[in-house]
Amino acid sequence: MKSMIIRTLFMMGALVAFAASPARATVELNINKGNVTPLPIAITDFLAKDGVGKQVSDVVAADLKRSGLFAPIDSKAFIEKITNPSAAPRFQDWRTINAQALVTGQVVKEADGRLRAEFRLWDVFAGQQIIGQQYFTQPENYRRVAHIIADAIYEKITGEKGYFDTRVVFVSESGPKNARKRQLAIMDQDGFNVRSITNSNDIVLTPRFSPNHQEITYMSFEGNQPRVYLLQLETGQREVVGNFPGMTFSPRFSPDGQRVIMSLEEGGNANIFTMDLRSRTTTRLTSTAAIDTSPSYSPDGKRVTFESDRGGSQQIYVMNSDGSGQTRISHGDGSYSTPVWSPRNDLIAFTKQAGGKFSIGVMKPDGSQERILTTNFHNEGPTWAPNGRVIMFFRQNAGEAGPRLYSIDLSGYNEQQIPTPAFASDPAWSPLLD
Repeated sequence: MKSMIIRTLFMMGALVAFAASPARATVELNINKGNVTPLPIAITDFLAKDGVGKQVSDVVAADLKRSGLFAPIDSKAFIEKITNPSAAPRFQDWRTINAQALVTGQVVKEADGRLRAEFRLWDVFAGQQIIGQQYFTQPENYRRVAHIIADAIYEKITGEKGYFDTRVVFVSESGPKNARKRQLAIMDQDGFNVRSITNSNDIVLTPRFSPNHQEITYMSFEGNQPRVYLLQLETGQREVVGNFPGMTFSPRFSPDGQRVIMSLEEGGNANIFTMDLRSRTTTRLTSTAAIDTSPSYSPDGKRVTFESDRGGSQQIYVMNSDGSGQTRISHGDGSYSTPVWSPRNDLIAFTKQAGGKFSIGVMKPDGSQERILTTNFHNEGPTWAPNGRVIMFFRQNAGEAGPRLYSIDLSGYNEQQIPTPAFASDPAWSPLLD
């Protein structure tokens, strides 16, 4: 399985840093000032005896470009041909083409069959190395190493963690609309390495990662009994979360991974409960005659946001993790749903329906500073990248037969479709892989 291969990668060879200049680099990107002009960066083909070097550097370039914060320079403009990625480049050649940062590297096949991928990031205008690192892995993991390299570059220049070495679990939809088959699938965040993780004709919904990214929780209608399940990605082992008489839905892990919060239906209304995964005891958090659902913990586990129609329409509420202090925070026109707390603890993402269209937006946890990022015929289901800078969601355009996945950053400008082999909905972003 892929996760076992990834673990082998780190067991067989960890990160090694080259010596780098202790001087402070001048190239940096302030991503907290709103709409950011992408940083021109030159990413040379990594040297290798076969094509894998270029494959690695191409993935690095694609990751950085997709972030919207970097503008890789066309290699046709390069003046210097890098023949020794360990040596200092001719910085003036790179200044001439306005490269502010330069990436060089190589991929070498070791005697034991592993790949050694190394890279260096250079500050062109300061004329110094910013960082140099190398990794060891099996050849089939070259894309994973490329994502790790892209994360290292992203973090060094922006000062914040990257999000490229992550996965997304989602509902893959295939077949005609009146007989749609829905399976859980998992992929890298850029749409590569898609594989199914369930294979049945039962409807599946709302998959969510645990904090350790090796377990997911989701809802299934298996046997016409809507239940919440836990699935181990390594082993495929699956179990039901509790045995409740009514429908259980919208499950999500607590930040420590010790509890699952979900909505339980009883007598036509639904309330929010938590279950301790060790003792299997449940605690009721809401008690209304309404539909309370889609709960999401704050990253410190102290509060929960959820949606409720207790006021006559779907709106977003926040409460303490013990159920006290339930307060409505959405007050704009239309209805609000699917609230998700940002990993940075600063925002709550949501779906908003108004004027016959659906929007993805964000607001502060107190409901202030509401901001719409994108509006379309049907947008829904936001999920956060682990650095809290990008949101993925699903969209069905008017006239299309099914939904697709999209991402957008907090500026609201860098929107793009995530390629999937079939229709896709209900995405959930993993934490950074270990």
